[in-house]
Amino acid sequence: MDFASLMSSEISKKTEPTAAASAPESTKSYLKRADLEAQRHQAYLDDQAALQRAREAKLTQKRKRDDEEAARGRERDEKRRRLAEESRLRREADEDKQERARRKRLGLPDLPPKDAIKEGSPLAEGEDDISEPDLISKLRSIKEPATLFGETHKQRLRRYKRLTAALSIQATTFTSGPISTNLDPVPESDLLVPSTLPPPKTPERTFIFRQLASYFNMLLKEWSHALSTRSESVKQSFQGKAALGAMQQSLTNLRPLFQKMESQTLEESILEPVLEIVRAAQERRYVDANDGYLRVSIGKAAWPIGVTMVGIHERSAREKLHESDKGQAHIMSDEVTRKFLQSIKRCLSFAQTRWPPEDQGQLMG
Repeated sequence: MDFASLMSSEISKKTEPTAAASAPESTKSYLKRADLEAQRHQAYLDDQAALQRAREAKLTQKRKRDDEEAARGRERDEKRRRLAEESRLRREADEDKQERARRKRLGLPDLPPKDAIKEGSPLAEGEDDISEPDLISKLRSIKEPATLFGETHKQRLRRYKRLTAALSIQATTFTSGPISTNLDPVPESDLLVPSTLPPPKTPERTFIFRQLASYFNMLLKEWSHALSTRSESVKQSFQGKAALGAMQQSLTNLRPLFQKMESQTLEESILEPVLEIVRAAQERRYVDANDGYLRVSIGKAAWPIGVTMVGIHERSAREKLHESDKGQAHIMSDEVTRKFLQSIKRCLSFAQTRWPPEDQGQLMG
């Protein structure tokens, strides 16, 4: 090999690395740290943007569900309010109808219509007007404000007529006594109740209710008068305060009995023994009255004391425990019945001290 060819081969070997070095950068096998940090930062930003978009989408869906639920809640509330209003109107109409029927049955004046006295409405044709000075003096005479804030003459006149109508109804409905009632009192000569119970829905039954209400009011009045005439030392003693508390408690507990007599809804199984108790008390037969109280309070039915069945054998007369409720114990029926029956017993205890019997054997123990 000559020198020229040798030199040319050596020169070609030297120039090959330069050509390889001039290749494009895409064939690099490494990256800079700054490029890696930039790529990681961009991936983090992309992930955060995706999370933010998902969070906003979720919030949008939740807000939409909340709006729909709120709309459904408003619809339910509106429906509930409408149903409650309709129920209230029906209940008021039924109560007004029952009250009118009750007043008609008892012979009381009818209630004025609800729309007869309405604030702000014009005066009806033929309705009497009252001059301003007279109206103010009449309002002051019934202890009412002469003028309310922003009240016109027509509104003041309506208010006066509404108040006078309410006072007239109250005056004609309730009677004076320890317990206010719309049952007309009967004279003392007619207080003796009959021994038999008349049929329901008759004038005789209404008269019996009037007799019972008058008798208990008279007895409570005498009881209150007897307590008020005691000496101051007796009133301040423990026994004196206990006696006063028993009288006040009896007066409160007898109000439901009066309400049932007013509406004539007292059960036959209670009215008949109460009538027997009052009849015996009026004749000063307090032992017989106490027997009637025991019959109506604890009843005649057999009480299941102890075990009623052991093994496969029944006890004797076990069927008597489940007989009819004719002899039931009313004192265990409900708390209201128990209270006014107990108050009747306390009235009997006072009656035998206020009107003692001629026969000492009729004194209760």
